[in-house]
Formats: sequence, C-alpha cells, structure tokens
Amino acid sequence: MNVLLVDDEAIDLEWLRRRVAGSSLPLSVVGTANSGFAALKIMESEQIDIILSDIRMPIMSGIDFARKAKEINPQVQLVFISGHEDFSYAKEALHLNASGYLLKPVDDGELYDMLESLCSKVEQERERHRSVEEALSLVNQELLLRWFNDDVNDEPQEHIKPFVEQLLRMGTSVAIIERDDVEWKLPDEERRSQLAQLAQFVLQFVRDHHIGTLIVAHNSRIVLLSGMHEDRLGTVLQDLIQAVRVEFPITITIGIGMHATDFGQLRESHRQAEAALSAKWLLGKNRLIKDVSQSSSRRALAPNVEESVNQMLQAILEYDLVLVDDCLLRLFNENITIAHKNDIYDLIIRITSKLHADLLQRNENLYDLLKWDSHQPAVLFQFETMDDILSWLRRRFFELSELLYVKGQKQKRKLFEEIAQYVDDHLEHRITLKEVAAHFDFTPNYLGHLFKEETGTLFSDFLNERRMNKVCTLLADPTLKVYEIAERVGYKNIIYFNRQFKQSTGMTPGEYRKKNKI
Repeated sequence: MNVLLVDDEAIDLEWLRRRVAGSSLPLSVVGTANSGFAALKIMESEQIDIILSDIRMPIMSGIDFARKAKEINPQVQLVFISGHEDFSYAKEALHLNASGYLLKPVDDGELYDMLESLCSKVEQERERHRSVEEALSLVNQELLLRWFNDDVNDEPQEHIKPFVEQLLRMGTSVAIIERDDVEWKLPDEERRSQLAQLAQFVLQFVRDHHIGTLIVAHNSRIVLLSGMHEDRLGTVLQDLIQAVRVEFPITITIGIGMHATDFGQLRESHRQAEAALSAKWLLGKNRLIKDVSQSSSRRALAPNVEESVNQMLQAILEYDLVLVDDCLLRLFNENITIAHKNDIYDLIIRITSKLHADLLQRNENLYDLLKWDSHQPAVLFQFETMDDILSWLRRRFFELSELLYVKGQKQKRKLFEEIAQYVDDHLEHRITLKEVAAHFDFTPNYLGHLFKEETGTLFSDFLNERRMNKVCTLLADPTLKVYEIAERVGYKNIIYFNRQFKQSTGMTPGEYRKKNKI
C-alpha cells in the first residue's frame, strides 16, 4: 500500500518517513512533501492509499489540502497530525471524512496501531471493489445496460439493485468510451485482434488507476462507472485518451455524464454520456466530451424543439422537402437568440442528437447515412451567417430525405416482387389477402392500403390479374383442358372461371384459343 507523508517541518517529515518505513506493515512511502501543493502534485502521478499530514502548514492548510486530496481520490485514507492546541482544528478536519488524527509528539505504538487500522480499511475497500466486480456477472451487466435505456422502470431490477446502491454511496459518474474509425483499413481478423487488444488495454488502465468498473456493451462501446471526483476523472480520462493514441494506431472518444447520487441521476448521467458522444461528428474525435446538449436533469429539451424535430423527421421520411425547410426555419427562428455562435452549435447538436435517436428506433443511423464523421467541425465555424449554417443543414437533411426515400423505394420494390412471386407460387390455391398479409407480417388492412397507395390498384384486382396472366400462359398449351387450367389457378367452379376470364379479357377461354390459333 502506498503512503504519502506531508509536513512543512523537515525534521518531523524525516521522523515520519523512518517510522513508517521501519514498520512491519505492507507499506511503501512513495512520496514526501513539505506543502499541500507538492503533495497534490505527487497524487496526480501516484496512486495513494494513505496520507499522513500535518494540519498546520503555511499558504495551504491541512484542511484545504484534505479537500483537494479527496477530490482527486475519494477513497484515500487521510490522518492529520496536530498539537494539543490544534485539537478543535482537527475535529473540524474529521468532517472532511478524515480517517483520524494523532497528537504530537506521536507515540510509536499509537502510530503503528493507526497504520494497522488504515491498512485493514484499505484492504476491506479493495475487497469490496473486487466483490462488486465479481458480482456484476455478464447477465447483470446486460440488465444494467438495459435499465440505463429503460424509460419505464425508475429503479433497477432486484438482481442488480444492491450493486447500483453501492455505486451511489460515494457518488458515480458514467463515461462511455467509443473507438474511433472502427472500419479502418485493416483485414477483418487483424481489426478484431487490434480492438480486443484495445479493450484489454483500457481495462488494465482503469484497474491500475482505480478508476471504477467497466462494462463492454454490444455496440463495441465500453461503459465506465466511476466514483472519482468529476474534475479528477476528467483528467484521468484525458490521460487514457493520450495513452491509447501512443499505444495504438486508432483513437478513442469518451463521453462523460454528471456525478450521480441516486437512481434517476445515474440514468441521466448515462444519457448525458451518450448525448456527448452523439456530438462527436461536430466537435471532433480523439477527445473527452461532456454533455454539450445542456439538457441535464435541470433542463429538458424544450417542448417546441421536440415537436418541431418530430415534425421534421416525419417530413424527411415522407420526402417532403418543403416541410423540412419550414421546420428548420421554425426551429432556428423560434428557439434561439443569436447573441453568440455557440447558441447555434448547441441547437444543432440538440436537433441532430434527437434525429439520430429517433432514426435508431427505425434501424437507421443518421451519421452513417450522411457519413458525417468525415466532416470536420471547422466547416461550421467557417460560416459567417446563420443563413450559411441553415443552408448547410438544409442540404444535409434534404440529402438524408432523398437517401431514405430511395432506400424505401428499393425496399418496397423488393417487397412487391416477393409478394408477386408468392402469389404466383400459390395460384392453384384459394389464396386471400389475409393469407398473404400473414406471410409477410402485415395486417390485411395495411397490406391492402399499401397496394392501393403504391400501385393504384386493389389487391384483389392485382391477384385477379396474376391469375388471368397465368391462365393465358396455360391456354397456350393445347394439351391442357380448360377445366384443368381452371383448377391450376384455384378455380373449382368452371362456370365461374369462364365468367371471370371473359370479364377480364372480353372472350371465353375457347374464343381466346381460337383467336390466337391455339
């Protein structure tokens, strides 16, 4: 276990160092400092488990130092050393979650008893963390990830509730680590190997720095649950980004949410981390991004913004470019005061983040469709007027609408081809709209509406047309009797068949053969 000693008196500091080093306890003095500033510098580079600090120091007092030390490492065990005249001062320090105090001159036995107690506390805390990680099985990890995205249940399931409650005792922030350029130019096997190495590297970094608990999500993202103070966590995650950039030919981007102390805040922290990553296309990759949408638990998306974005999404899906333009103009004219360009960028992030989330529900990806990851954020900052920015957005959303329209048309053509083939293959049976709809997972009403909308004909007329086309093909074979042909296309009543054929072609089957010299 690592110990840091802090005292502005050189003699007292050396006495402490020798006593700690001479104990039989598993302790290592990794640093000594004669001021709170120097001690904090050591804490930025070393993982410290125990701090012994004088309470009276110039410029930065022991109490001020304790506050900052706890921000860097909330789990550190901190003991103050003071004289009798500082006893009331020491009691104040205990309110900072200090582990105890020792009175000068410090008795060796008292010092060793205190250190032994602290070692036990540190080991218990480490064991608790190990138990928590072991308890979070793959199944529980999946349950936790589902709960983060569950809009119905405010509390997690009973299986994972104790784990989440433990996280929240000291407060927890959610960060999401995403690998940039996953589809970089490497063979599949080599790419999978590199990404597996990256995941292991991140896991080891998190363990070495005692940052928190990791969960690897299905979408190749890594979710981090950390009890570190927000400022300290930001610094350590910046170091992780730098370490990955040095170690690998790929980079990572990290989105981070708020520090949470209850269930609702923890889910909000996860949502903020996702929202931050959604802004990567605009703000750039290979960096740490906080919740730039500013729609935290204290500020939800304005109702008029949400309503306009919903309307714009519908217009995009319906290829209504005029309405798309109207919605864009309304969003900017009604929801923003152009006092600063950052207001525009914030609104753009909010609009695109919601569009992206809504499209994901339809199995579409806004950023993949428009390849926005390739656009540098500088392009927006080069625009001089809001009209320039609107023009850029208008082109992007028009392009999105056209892409979705073309994709939808291809899907509809494929669907109609499959339906036509299915009908042709089953003409010998009494095929119905209900049967065809069930086969393709539609309701009869919807399939009938789809046919009328896309082809201008009723499904019954379409079915009859396919039957009559088949009849004409079979009539071309003179060896087939008319009643045999009727049976092959699903007619059991030869009189009804003749009537239907004449109604369709203006001739009886016999007249059709005579006319075509069959």
